[in-house]
Formats: sequence, structure tokens, C-alpha cells
Amino acid sequence: MIHIHSTQLIGEVTNMSNQGVLSAAASGLSDFIIQQGADVDRVFGSSGINPERLLSPTLSLHLPNYCKVLEYAAEQSGCDNFGLYYGQQFQPKSLGLIGYIALCSPDLESALKNMANYFHLHQKDTMTRMLDLGECWRIDYQIQHGAILTRRQDAEFTIGIFMNVIREMLGQHYSPREIHFEHTRPEFWQEHSKLFNAPVFFEQPYNSIVLLKKDLQCSMPMHDSMLFKVMLDTLHLLNVATPLQSLSDQVRSHIQIELADGEPHLEKIASDLGFTSCVLTRRLKAEGLNYSALVEAVRCELADYYIKQKNIPISEMAFLLGYSEVSAFSRAFKRWFGVNPRQFRH
Repeated sequence: MIHIHSTQLIGEVTNMSNQGVLSAAASGLSDFIIQQGADVDRVFGSSGINPERLLSPTLSLHLPNYCKVLEYAAEQSGCDNFGLYYGQQFQPKSLGLIGYIALCSPDLESALKNMANYFHLHQKDTMTRMLDLGECWRIDYQIQHGAILTRRQDAEFTIGIFMNVIREMLGQHYSPREIHFEHTRPEFWQEHSKLFNAPVFFEQPYNSIVLLKKDLQCSMPMHDSMLFKVMLDTLHLLNVATPLQSLSDQVRSHIQIELADGEPHLEKIASDLGFTSCVLTRRLKAEGLNYSALVEAVRCELADYYIKQKNIPISEMAFLLGYSEVSAFSRAFKRWFGVNPRQFRH
């Protein structure tokens, strides 16, 4: 049986909808940063996070700052797989309500469905779902916040959390069918295959775990029907409409998604957001913005990230940013940074 105090539930109800992600997501982060050899004060300072907010798991952090702290920790520690390793040792209970609703569920399949259904309450501006693929389930996770374009460390950390719930039941060496990540293949990608004990694919539409349905039919040993009902009722109360991102952030998020298929077209993104291109243009203008400037800003920010990933060839970088020719990317890069991509790397 799982023991959890009602005051903890009340605390999460009070604070869960505040900023972006519960501080529980950074449980043990300070110690882990130190273990990896980085200066924890410098990492938090660079990320704009007050370390005191991490002392209570029911307080919350702005999601862009939270993603920055993981990226800066990787950069300043020299541990390129920081999020991957942090996720491997993260315990499901440390997630608070979202972790406990999984552990209290009747079986593993419902545990994962409950985590997917309610994860947005733990972390706003996030898409989490389970898709039926016939003999398999696919768990998809993706941040959908337009201000967060570099989020590899968060993706590897979060997929690790879901795998920890699965392996709590099926053993530490359980092999999922496949693991997918939306970011490009990192330098030390062999570690991903080793730790997930499965084929790992990069540059995919979502961060995903593919699992055989038959593997998920086992009962959860800590299932508690009374506590499970209390938690469902609590989460139901929390599952109310939350403020939408600004229009510019929504557009930035859609631009990043469309870049994978080439030039991001205004008409397509306007349609996806429920507008005509004229209406979207007018609404962006009211915010002092224009669509072309947003595309340029997204490409510039992603270029700054990709150029530092030495394993990504410059030719591939051009196509990741939606350019049909490397020469067009090189001209844009020089406009942004004053030198061409090869000069920047050297």
C-alpha cells in the first residue's frame, strides 16, 4: 500500500496550475548537477531559476527556464547525455500526483494511460498521448511551447521517467519495441540503445516509446482502489482550462514542426491555428510582429543550437531548417552571425 498524506494532495491542488512545470520534475537535480562536475549555482543562475523553489515539489517553475537548466547543465558539465542519465535514476514517486496515480492504477496499461492523460497538469504546454497501433501502444511526448526550441535534454529525461514506471513492473532490463526522439542523433547515441535496451530512432515526429500490448496487462502491486479514486477526483478538479500561449508562441511552435518538411508556409500554419492567412497576419501585426520575422527568429535560434552539435553536418543542418539548398542556409547564417557556418565551427 502507498502512503501519501492528504496535505500533500491539497498542496498540489493549490500550486499545480501556477507556472509551467512542478518543481517535483527537478527532484534531486542539484545533487545530480554536482555529481556531473558542474557548478550548480552557475547552472541555475544561467537558467534564471531560484534554487529555493526546488525545495518544495508543489511549487512550480517556468517551463522555458526548466528546459534551459537541463540544457545548461549538459553544456557546463560536459555531459552531453545529461538528461538521459538524469532520467534513468529518477523515481516515479518523485513526480508527486502524476507518479502516484500511475503506481496506484489497477494495471500497467491503465497506469501509462493515466500518466499520459494527466501529464499536462504536471507540465503545461505539453502533448502526451497513447496511440493504438494494433498489437502495440505508442506513448508520444512533445513540448508544444513556442519559446522552447532546444529541448533534447528534457525529451530524454521524460522518456526515461516513463520507462522507469514500466520497468518498475517489468524489470530493469525490459526491452520496449522501439524508442523515438524528435531531435537529431547525438554524438554518443550508442548510450541510448544501451540504456533503453531497444532500437532508438532520431529525427522522428515525436518522442515516443513503442510497447507490445501484451506486456502491459500485469497488475500493479501497489494498486490501492480507495487512494486511486481520491487521486482521480483530485486530478479531475485540476483538469480545467489553462491560459493559452501567446499567439506568437503558438506560431513559433508550428513553424518548428513545419521546418522538418521544408519551407513553413503561412497559409498552412494559419489553417492549423483556425485562421485565414489574412487574419493571422493582422493578429500578429497587432502584437508588433510579422510572420517572416518569426520564421527568421526560429531558424536563427535553431541554427545556433545545431552548429554547436559537431556531429550534425552543415549540409544536414540546412535541411533541418527547411532550406532546399545549402547555399541559402550559408547566406542566412552569415547574416545572423557575421561568418559562414564553417568559419563559425572553426
